[in-house]
Parts: sequence; C-alpha cells; structure tokens
Amino acid sequence: MIWTTLLQLGLVNGPTIAHQFRQADVFGAPMSSQSARGLPAPGKKGILLLNRIGPSTSELYIANSDGSNERKFLSDSQFEYHASFSPDGQSITFTSERNGDGNSDVYRSSINGTDLEKVVATSSFEDAAVLSPDGTTMAYISTANGYKANLWLKDLKTGIELNLSNSTVVAGNSSQPDGYFRPSWSPDGKWIAFASDRNTPWRGHGNGTGWEHTQQLSIYAIRPDGTDFRQIATKADYCLGSPKWSPDGTRIVYYEISTENTWGAHRPELVATAVSQIVSVDFATGLDRIEHTTGSGCKIWPQYVTASEIGYMIKGGANEGIHYTSNRTAVKGMMRDPAWSPDGKQMIYQKVGWTIRSMEKPMYSWDDEWDYRFTDVFPALSKTGRLVITQKQLGNSSIVSMSANAMDPKTVFDVYSTGTANAALVGQGVTGAFGPSWSPDEKWVAFGLGSWFQKRATTSATLIRAKADGSSYEMLTNGLTNVGFPSYSPDGRYLVYREWGATGGLRIMDLTNKSIRVLTSVPDNLPQWSPDGERILFSRKVTYSNFDVCTMKTDGTDLKVLTRSGANDAHAVWTADGRILYSTAMYGFRDEAAGYDKTFQPYGQIMLGIIFQQASRPDNEQMAQAIRDGMSVKSMAPKWYSGVPIEESSAIPRISKPILLVDIGGNIGNGLIGYHRAFPELFGAGRPDCRKILLSIKTAMRPEHRKILIDETVMPDHNAGWFDAS
Repeated sequence: MIWTTLLQLGLVNGPTIAHQFRQADVFGAPMSSQSARGLPAPGKKGILLLNRIGPSTSELYIANSDGSNERKFLSDSQFEYHASFSPDGQSITFTSERNGDGNSDVYRSSINGTDLEKVVATSSFEDAAVLSPDGTTMAYISTANGYKANLWLKDLKTGIELNLSNSTVVAGNSSQPDGYFRPSWSPDGKWIAFASDRNTPWRGHGNGTGWEHTQQLSIYAIRPDGTDFRQIATKADYCLGSPKWSPDGTRIVYYEISTENTWGAHRPELVATAVSQIVSVDFATGLDRIEHTTGSGCKIWPQYVTASEIGYMIKGGANEGIHYTSNRTAVKGMMRDPAWSPDGKQMIYQKVGWTIRSMEKPMYSWDDEWDYRFTDVFPALSKTGRLVITQKQLGNSSIVSMSANAMDPKTVFDVYSTGTANAALVGQGVTGAFGPSWSPDEKWVAFGLGSWFQKRATTSATLIRAKADGSSYEMLTNGLTNVGFPSYSPDGRYLVYREWGATGGLRIMDLTNKSIRVLTSVPDNLPQWSPDGERILFSRKVTYSNFDVCTMKTDGTDLKVLTRSGANDAHAVWTADGRILYSTAMYGFRDEAAGYDKTFQPYGQIMLGIIFQQASRPDNEQMAQAIRDGMSVKSMAPKWYSGVPIEESSAIPRISKPILLVDIGGNIGNGLIGYHRAFPELFGAGRPDCRKILLSIKTAMRPEHRKILIDETVMPDHNAGWFDAS
C-alpha cells in the first residue's frame, strides 16, 4: 500500500464549515467518529493523510425566538449547518456533510425534520441555499465550474442551473479575490442581494504584515436573470456581509466590520475584542444609512425579525449569543448562524463540537484513486511505512511515531525534555517540536524545537535530531536564532532547514562535521529534499501576505518559481514519484471570513502535479515544453486544471506536431448561457449534451494534430456533460 502525507494548515474552517474540499455525490453514508485504523484501501492506489482544522460535529436546532422550546431539527443529524426557512415557513434548506467528512451539499427537509431531500449534491462545494419567495428557485453558493465561490440558481422544477456571478458584467479580476457569498431574495423575488470581495486586493492581517488573509466585502444586488447588477453598499477598509431584506423590500441590513477585524473575528484569542455593528441602507439609493447597534462585540448574521426589529448574533465574549435591536432578552449561548422563520416566531441555528478527530478517521475522498484520512500535523513516512507526526491537536506538540495505520504509538521526543518549552505557548499551539523528518536509515528523526508563526520573529528555535526509539536526542544548533523545518537528503548526510530573521534563508548542514552552508539569504521556508536528491522544494516569501512555491538545485542554482497566483501558495511536499503537493489560496474564501471560528487560513486547497508557470503569450516555451511532455496539473481537493491564457486557434511553435486549441464561449462571458440559447434542444436536466461541441471539434481536428487542448472542463458523468470554464 502507498501512503502519501500532506499537512494543510487551515484547509478547513471553523464553524461556518465553508470548507475547501472537493465534494461528491454519495448519499446516505453516515459519518463515523471512529478511526479506520488498520483498514486497507481496497481498489485504491493508497491513502492520503491530511489535516482538517474545524469542528468535528455540527447539529441544527430549532427554538422559539426567545430561546424556549429548543430541540434538534433532525433525528439523524450527521453534520449540518447554514440553515434557512422557506418563504412559507414549511421547510428548511441546509448544508450537510452526510456524504462524507468535508463534503458539503444542499438538502431540504420539512419543518418537523422529515422528508429529507437532496437538492444539490455534486463534487463541488455547495452552501448557503435560500429559496425564492414563490419556492421555485434556489439561490446558493457553489464552486462548480472554476473552484471559486460563485452565486448559482437552480430551477427546482427543471433542474437547470445558472451561474449568475461568472459573467463579464459581474466577475471581478480573476487574479484577485472574487468570491460571492450569502445570497438573499427580495420579498418580491425580483432581486438577489449578496456579499462579494470582487476586485479587492490580497491582504494580510496586521496592516498587511500577516500572511493570513483578511477579507473586504461589499453588498451587491442582481436580478435572477443576471441583469441590473449593481453595488448597494461599500466602505473603504471595511467588510460588509450577510445582507438581508426588510419585510417591505425597501432596506437591506448587514454587518459591518473593519477588514483588519475579519482576522480577529475567527481567532479565539481575539474574537472578544473584534468590534462590528449592524447597519442598514435604503435599497434603491444605498443611502439613508442607519447603525442599529453600538459598542463592543462581534455582531454578525443580522435579519429582520419584524418590520422594526432585527435579530443578530454576538460571537465571543461574555455576551455571546442571539440579540435583538428591541428590548427583548438575549438568548445566550455558543450557537452559530441563526435564521428566523418568516413570521419571526422561530429560529434555527447550529451548535458545533470541537473534539479532535482521531488519527486515520475517514474523510471524503475527492480523488477516486486515493483514500483520504485525517492526521495530526506535519506527518512524515519512513521508507518502511512508519509514520511520525507533531502531535499538536491530539497531544502537546511532541514528536510521536506509529505504524502507518496509526497503531503502536511511541514518543520520539517529549516537548518538555529540554526544559525550555513554555507550557502556555504550547497550549496555544505556537510552540512545540515541529516538522519531523526521517533519516533514510530510519534511526533518527530531525525537527525544530521552539516557537513558530508570529513568535518566530522574537523567539529562538533549535534544530534537534532524536533517536527514533526515543532513547536520546542531539541539539544540532546553538539556539541563538530561530531555525527549523528540516529535511534529510536521500543519502542521509545532509539536512536542509530554514533560518528566520534578517539574515535568514535556507541552510544545509553536513551531519558528518556539522558544517553549515548558506543556500539562500531571502525569506524562504519549509524546505523539502526531492526523492532523487537533485532539488530542494520550498516556499518563498514574496511579500508579507504572499508566498510562492519554488524549487532549485541543491547548490542554490536553477531557481524555478512554480506558482505566481498573488495569493499564498505554500506547504509544499514531494510525493514518492517526484510530483508536488501544495496548498493554495488562489481561489479565495468559500464564505465570509468573520463567520469562521478557531482557524487560521480557511481558504486553502490542495494541489497536485508538476506545475508550470502560466504563459502570457502563446509562444511561451515553458508552456510548450509542458504540453510536449504531457504534464498534468490537478489537485487532490478539489480536482483542478490550470487554465493558461492562450488565444483561440493559436498554435504553439517548436512542436513537431501541432496542437488544436479549442475555446468554447458564449460571447457574453458565460458559455453555458450562450450554448443554451444557441442549442436549446440539446439541454437535458441541468446540463447540456456536448455532442454538438464534440462534433465541431472532430470537424476541426486534422490527422497531424498531436493533442487537443480544450479550454473547458468536460465531465465524464451523465454520459457526456459539460460545464463552462470561462
């Protein structure tokens, strides 16, 4: 059995659960809180170990608006959240992960929790569903067709789905944040309001000095047919989210929080100090601004309960719970995402649990060839299949080894062995023995001991190697600087690691004499020696809030920058066959940042492949070479293909046999709409038959063409289905 490991910090969120995994349509499989330790992966290439930062349980509750008569909504609750009432108050739509841990789909049930119905359940992320006033159309958020959070509509009678936000009129700069969140129907059904971070910059917290992104949202509205798109409210350096309509449709209410505080709103040590207010404006003009709240508290998720009363949630602090703008008594508690019934008499919300998942708990598998399972952080496998981790979530950040099926655990190094670890900082997760690496002979495990993340700038960390049996350890550096994240060379002679600080960068230590060679003198991090010993993989700090994935030869030459998304690309590791796994923020948030809890970077996605730089011209030699070599780029969660900007019908030179480049467009920025209009007879239940497209391609194909590159995503289900990839 083959095992692959990846640490993905912040891969999945806090309680908004608007995660970044790829999803699939597997109905009725109950989630298990137990580990699958010892179980093989039949019919799979092997197992992918990954970490999920987020709640382990989430249940929906219904209560009266004063908090009385609280009861569970579903008798078979498995992992549900983000619920909303239907306009007639007779049913509830909600997001569920009952198809697998991390896989979000949209379901509907009657108000008494019966008649469970799957509404949208695909291999993409679906969330935040709301029904139109006449009950015929559902607005929701999905990452289908491009992996960014877009606003979609689904006709519940015909099944036809429409992406409202991926048109040339609406879509923002694709190199910047461009997500669409929390749709809300106007009472007359003629408008949909939503929040978006379109055309805003990638920005780190700490006034741009942190690498974790903040979020800047504005409020927009659009008609269900995609026309009359306009901005309703915006404020410089602020985030405006979760819009809802007044009962008469004349006003829109939302929460308003500084962009900087969108970071603090999902950090447990900061949420009580994050301040936001509940604001409304006139829909027609965007003016007549009213602040309905004042003072401290992170106030979010507002909704008109009556024409003159607004309900909302305060996150964190002594006043955490559901509050009202009237003199009604607050409902204290750690519930999340409250939504009120049309008559204002009932509300539904979720409660989450934070028990850490057990090692090897099954996760949803977004790649059919691999079985996904949960792991604690910084997993590394020896050649004989012994797993070593930093036991951060399930322990005290010590180094622990175990068999590949998570049995036979042994402590390799106790974090308190040297007497230097601060227990309070260990408890916060910023201090510990991080980044273990096996020696090729499996006799040693190297790692860094000290403080990390922001603490690295003011504290030291030491490079250590410990005997794999835990019998002894050796300090390899003097502890005067902050060094860590080592990786052994395949011959076991060298360690590459990073040193932080003004003169920091990557270093290589010769373990035969402890001599140190400077490899780079710029802010590089997380180095990984390639399996063949030829290259070093690492993350390079380009700006405070942007990292790229790079490789270079072991002598520091032949630098190759593999990613240039403008967002964070980092945490890269080699696979056993020499490919690269890494995480990226390039597709942005899946939900409003202020709604998350206890997390760092709730927007990461796992990518897999040999990555080539994006071409800016059709004669880019690097792109040509990549196509010649048949290289592929995909992700493990979600699956992904890297689009390259090449003009339609252009030829790539210096290739012995030409390639046919195909771009299917609709002339209005959304090929699905255009093709529907051109060939309505070909449309089935929600997806166009692509026979017409394929026949056109066949006609254009010549015998001398070596390959076809189609600038769309063609899905192999439903015989032949097609999504636009504009």
